[in-house]
Formats: sequence, structure tokens, C-alpha cells
Amino acid sequence: MAIKPKTRPWYFGNTTVRSPFRLRDGLSAISTSSLQGDLRGVQQDKAFRELLGAAGIVKLGEDKTNSVGRKWRAAMSQHGFLYPEIPAASGLHQADIGAVDTITPNGWRLIRAETVAGMQECFLRSLAAYYIPNVLDGGYTFTAVFSPLRHTLAIMLELERQTGSSTLDIFEMAVIVQFSNATQPLPSIVGEILDLRARRGAAVNKRQFFRQEIDAAVARYGYVATSFKDYADLNFRYLKATGLFQSKGRGISLLPEKHLFSEQLVADAAIPADDLKIIRSMCEGAELPTDNADTARTVLDDLVAQLRQRGVEFELAGRPITEVGDINLIRHEAEDKLFALNEAEYAAQQAQQWQEIVAWMDLLIANSNHPVILPTGEPIQVPSGEAPAYFEWVIWRAFLAINSLVNPPNDARKFKIDQDFLPVGTAPGGGPDLIFEFDEFVLVVEVTLTTNSRQEAAEGEPVRRHVANAVLDYQATGKRVYGLFLANKIDSNTAETFRFGVWYLPDDSRMQLDIVPMPLSQFKELFVAMFQCKKVDKAHIAEIISRCRVLHEHEPPIWKAKIAEQIAAYSAELGN
Repeated sequence: MAIKPKTRPWYFGNTTVRSPFRLRDGLSAISTSSLQGDLRGVQQDKAFRELLGAAGIVKLGEDKTNSVGRKWRAAMSQHGFLYPEIPAASGLHQADIGAVDTITPNGWRLIRAETVAGMQECFLRSLAAYYIPNVLDGGYTFTAVFSPLRHTLAIMLELERQTGSSTLDIFEMAVIVQFSNATQPLPSIVGEILDLRARRGAAVNKRQFFRQEIDAAVARYGYVATSFKDYADLNFRYLKATGLFQSKGRGISLLPEKHLFSEQLVADAAIPADDLKIIRSMCEGAELPTDNADTARTVLDDLVAQLRQRGVEFELAGRPITEVGDINLIRHEAEDKLFALNEAEYAAQQAQQWQEIVAWMDLLIANSNHPVILPTGEPIQVPSGEAPAYFEWVIWRAFLAINSLVNPPNDARKFKIDQDFLPVGTAPGGGPDLIFEFDEFVLVVEVTLTTNSRQEAAEGEPVRRHVANAVLDYQATGKRVYGLFLANKIDSNTAETFRFGVWYLPDDSRMQLDIVPMPLSQFKELFVAMFQCKKVDKAHIAEIISRCRVLHEHEPPIWKAKIAEQIAAYSAELGN
């Protein structure tokens, strides 16, 4: 007999759309289709599903149901990116909101956002406007309307006050926080968390302790055991999409750069007067503390102080700092500088994290969405639907670990990253995925998860074009440009294209390109050998590419075999 839910946990989005940044891709697809404003009904659900599949946003696989489109629509509506359908019994009028399933002002703002910070502000305005229960999101048993975002921030600030750390573990979110609400005193909620920590610390068998706690939560709330962590993971993803939080072990903590802003947001405790105001605010995007000039200036001064503490001067003298728009432009500039400092520190840490990088490669090679536990005890997992982005990301990390880059880490990657330095989508078209400049040479890297004959059609021309453009761009430096193409499996048709490696310029002059196709497993072999033998040097990359190019006169199947032999032999040489 199915368990009947007793107390519904609050959560953002739904478990079908776990990665909030993908909502932007879905909105973009809707914005250029005939489906905008017409997403209801079985046929339209199916059409939306097909649209998402055609755009490469979801993998349709063998699933022929229409729930994918319906759940994507629901997630967009819940957070005010599409105008929601107003229930007839609510007493509200659709005309007072906007045309059903058309893109809202905050939805358009998200589509047009070109930076991660801009996207995060859209999610922040969305979640800051989200109050429950509301007429659209019923089923909650909470007796008072509250903001889950502010509620979580308040709990974490109180944790920080009592313990010195704002960190909230995913298990604590799963069995305590997402079932709590703002009518409960903060010290009481934090007391539950600290009691859980104390009992967990005293438990001899940690796994048994977790099982017992989940069993107790199932009895208390009525949900199946797996739902607790599923919803907690979902909540963490959406909370981090606001830019106010960062990953910390198996949990999250407040982002130091946004700490003062978080305090200001919690202090804004006014509850919207009615459901109409809640829905309108969700669709337009909530007002934020930094929309006020005085508060924006306070936050800016705090950011400048943080920069100066890290040895970076940020001059405000002579700049316009009276109007809120001007202040926020300067604030974003200061935030970008802080992020660049953080990214440089992250890049410097990669050499020590080479084994973790290899573990991520193994996940991609196995094409697995199942979590793997690192020696540190931390689980890692490629999020569903995001393997292409993580492929680019792990190769970026690999070359940061090899080090010796001339170009900054943010110039080497063409994809965007969030505050945890995790990828937010893949590199845009029109340029290479990654480009690494060293003192002696330049390496253009392209990656794909496509393994069949479509690989050549999708990658053959763009990869050669990107390498050729890099040759022209770096011509004045005298640096040789190499191309490295990585996939789980190299199709022989692709190898044939790169074997000749020829590109013709507009004046019909012929350019010879040095491109080598290589399975990720073979790149991993060389990468591991360098670190295990403590002979990490970018020169090994140039050498192996040169050795493999010499063999390009062989037919593709033989050339691929020769490349594998060269990598194995060279890796063995490093060990001698």
C-alpha cells in the first residue's frame, strides 16, 4: 500500500528539471517557436517535449510520454518565467497577470542574460519573490506564508552565529530544514540541526544512524525514503543558482562575497499582501535590497573592503556613485574582480587535485550518472543531461593542473562557470571549446560525446576552422598551433578528416593543420602517467601530438591504433 504523504516538504522546481540553468535553454527554445502561449493539452505537451529534444536540451531516448514537456512548463511557471494559469476558484483574473504560458519580464531577462552573474540575478529575483503557500502552489500545511529562500538564509545565519560556520549539510536539509517554516523559532530549528549533528557524531555506525533517521522521517512525514534526499538535492541546486551560496563538502554555505547582501535580504521580512502581488512579483522579478541606492552603496563598500583585504585596490574616487544604476554597475565590476581572484586560486589548486580530475574522467568514459565516492569521502556525479559541459570542464581542469598557461584560466575556457567553478552549459558555437596558450605553443581542444558517424558531420568542419583561426590569430607570435580532438570513441570518418588536416583560406591558399584525434581514455593514460611519475610538463602534450602527426599517412583505423601505441609507449617512457 502506497504511503500517504502527511507533511509536504517545500521545494523549488521539480525533480525532472534538476538543473535550474537549463530552464534558460528551454525558455530560449520557446521564444523562437510557435508554442509560446500554447503549451497546454496532450498534443502541446508532446510538441514541447519534441522541441526540447530537437534543441538538445533533453535526451528523449525511448521515453514516449508527454510528462517531460508538462514538467518543464510547470517549473518555468512556478518560478515566474512563464505566466502561470490562474485557477478559476482563486478569485483572481488571468488578465491581471498575463497571457498563460507566455514569457514573463523575468523570463525574458533570463533569456537575455549573457553572464552567469546576470542569470543568477534572475534566479535570485525569482526565488526572492517565491512565497508559500500561494494560490498556485497549494498542498502545504504551513499556517503562515513565508519565503523559503529567506527562511534558509536565516537558518544558516543563525547556525553561523551559534557555531561560527553557516554550512548546512544535505542530510540536515533533507530531514529538518525543508519540513520547517518561518513560524518556528530559529533557535528551535537550529537546535534540531545541532542535536542531529551531536547524535551523528556519537554514532558508532554512521550508515546505520542515517538509515534510522530516514526511517524516523518516513514515519513522521509519510514520504518514501528516497524522496528526502531528492528534494534536498533539488533545493540546493536552485539555492546555489541565486549566487548566494557555495558548495561545502556535502552541503552548502553562504558565499562570503555575498554575506552582507544575504543579511540585507533576510532583514527584508515584509510579506506580500496577497496572492496577486506574489504572482506579479514572481513574473516581474522581486525587488532586491540593492535596488535601493543606500543599500547598494553599503554592499559596494563591503566588496571594495574585501578586495583591499586581498591586496587589490579598487578606486571609487571620481566615479558616479549616487544613482542606483551606476552603483550596481560598479558593484558588478567589483564582484567580477573578486571572482577572478577566486578562479585564479582555484586554478592553482588543480595540480593537487589531479586524482579527482581522473575520477571525473572515469565517470565520463563510463558514461555514468551514478555517483562515485572519492578517497576524501565526497561523492561526485555528472548531473543528468550535463555530460557535454562536464567533458569540457574536466579537460579545462586537467590543463590547469598541468599548469604553465600563459593565458588566464577564464580565457582558456569558453564555457561559463558558477561560484563553485562548475560548468553552466557548454561553450557557445563559433569558436573552440578550449584554447590553452603556453610559452612555446598553443593548443586548441575540442571535445564531443558523439561517437558514431555523425561525429564527423558535426565536428569535422568546425574543429578544422577553429584550429585554422587560431593559427592566424597567433601567427605574429611565431607559436605553433596544435589541435586536440577528444571523444570517448573516435569514428574513422572523423580520423580521416583530421588525418589530412587541410584548411583553405578565402584566397584559396592551403593551410596544413596539426590535429590529432584521441579517445578520452588515452588522454587520461598520459595525464595519469605524468602525475604518477612526477614529470608534469606541457611539453609532453606537444611531443605526443607531434609523434602522432608523423603517423598520419596510415589509413584511419591503423592511424588510430598507432596513436594508442604511441601514447602507451610514451607513458611508459615517463616511468623510466
